[in-house]
Amino acid sequence: MSESEPRVALVTGGAKGIGAGISVRLISDGWRVVIADRDRASVPGARSMVCDVGNEAQVAALVRSVSETERRLDGLVCNAGFMIRKRIADLTLAEWTSVLTTNLTSTFLLVRAAESLLRERNGSVVTIASTRARMSEPDTESYAASKGGLVALTHALSISLGPDVRVNCISPGWIFTKGPTPTEEEHAFHPAGRVGRVEDIAPWRHSC
Repeated sequence: MSESEPRVALVTGGAKGIGAGISVRLISDGWRVVIADRDRASVPGARSMVCDVGNEAQVAALVRSVSETERRLDGLVCNAGFMIRKRIADLTLAEWTSVLTTNLTSTFLLVRAAESLLRERNGSVVTIASTRARMSEPDTESYAASKGGLVALTHALSISLGPDVRVNCISPGWIFTKGPTPTEEEHAFHPAGRVGRVEDIAPWRHSC
């Protein structure tokens, strides 16, 4: 394999939001990007694969495809995630499990499947957690638990896989990706004086 070949990143949850922003930035920096998402991604220059990253068999097929097609993996961005906002009395076990599976268990499945590829390239893993791991809102128990678990899992993986593979975590606060435009009051709540943008998260390589 030639060292002149572009580096390859696998980005989960890359069809929109933070994942799409990361993908666009990586492509602009010369990386080849594979996006895995439940929805078909339309990021120009990326190879899109439809995948439920909480499904063990689908994750195995995804990583096998990267191995056979791109033939290397230099970076894994575990970004896939979602929130169910419900009173705990109304939150079903199935809903709780679905959030933890996508937001937390998927990272375990992905890193386990991709470990050998990442070691070959002295690659890196970046997980996308949240400030909600330590600063919660009402009715977000499953989301907060999943993101807190992701912070702990990242630390454990960094110890287990280092120094061959670097593992780091980014914990964004409010990143505006959709919905009503934030108000001046909402901007002022943040020490930076504004709500975060995808562009604030996308240069993930600087955290590696």
